[in-house]
Amino acid sequence: MKHVTILGATGSVGRSTLDLVERAPDEFHVEALTANSDVAGLAAAARRTRARIAVIADDARYEALKEALAGSGVEAAAGASAVADAAARPADWTMAAIVGCAGLAPVMAVVERGGTVALANKEALVSAGALMTSAVAAHGATLLPVDSEHNAIFQCLEAHALERVRRIILTASGGPFRTWSREAMAVVTPEQAVKHPNWSMGAKISIDSATMMNKGLELIEAHHLFPVGTDRLEIVVHPQSVIHSMVEYVDGSVLAQLGTPDMRTPIAHSLAWPERMKTPCESLDFAKIARLDFEAPDLERFPALAVARRVVDANPAKSAILNAANEIAVGAFLERRIGFLEIVPVVEATLERYDPPVPAALEEVFTIDREARIFAQEWIEARAF
Repeated sequence: MKHVTILGATGSVGRSTLDLVERAPDEFHVEALTANSDVAGLAAAARRTRARIAVIADDARYEALKEALAGSGVEAAAGASAVADAAARPADWTMAAIVGCAGLAPVMAVVERGGTVALANKEALVSAGALMTSAVAAHGATLLPVDSEHNAIFQCLEAHALERVRRIILTASGGPFRTWSREAMAVVTPEQAVKHPNWSMGAKISIDSATMMNKGLELIEAHHLFPVGTDRLEIVVHPQSVIHSMVEYVDGSVLAQLGTPDMRTPIAHSLAWPERMKTPCESLDFAKIARLDFEAPDLERFPALAVARRVVDANPAKSAILNAANEIAVGAFLERRIGFLEIVPVVEATLERYDPPVPAALEEVFTIDREARIFAQEWIEARAF
């Protein structure tokens, strides 16, 4: 029986992970579950899976969680440090699905105990990629990518050496505004932007998909996971989201991983790795799909890709700044304080204004993240879009 911990258990990835775990109760035992503020969802999941501990990040919700778990035998805890402590508990496999930099410390806690991390939190590698990959090597940890694109690359690379790779191709759906003009995008609402044409995701990542910043973040993530050189990392728009990414080898062969747009597929691959497990995911109906389309990304309509490409080989602090500023900008858009097309300018302005030295420790990454958020917020308020 595999002992698992799920960090971010009430989010979309966490719920998908729970679905797979609960379908095979004889194969998995839940050690710990964490959530940010959803007490009801966390307590219900902890009761169903008989988790040993449930942790809510919001200190103020501790009593509510404790009451919701009364009589269940599940331990309750609260606070950011308690989340990191839960991550540090012995487990065979840990899903890291906490959104944003809040997930960085818990991920490092798993790495530092030499654990296996299923990484769905792309911000951890974006903000602290060099520090994290060094820690993985130093502690003998295992990092398994869960993002559909990086998991696809991982599957196509298994048993093959990076030296034999000609290029890695990340696919992008293009989001809900793939064919929209800049003029049309200028007036989109948050409700329109969160409606992804293929995937069911949370609000933040849905907005990132709409701006295509998610693909920029994934480019940075791929740079750390698969160090072939950024000149061999490419992005192609593939509206059907059937091919999740591709690897081309030096002999001209291209391997692609295909599947329905269901996060349970990459989660299951990671959960069972190095084996395979059954999932309820639908099989591809190739006759129904009929065609697979591809196009180059439009950097004028979606400048986030160009911004990410500029920072990927720059001072690692710049990636942390990009991530932090983007989170602030997306939050401001969701709150209707800025327009959709102002998201990327907020990021660009923050990158231009703030130029800290290369971070040498995790605490310095947190400082950069905090300062970048302040810069981004100040710029938003000064501009008053």
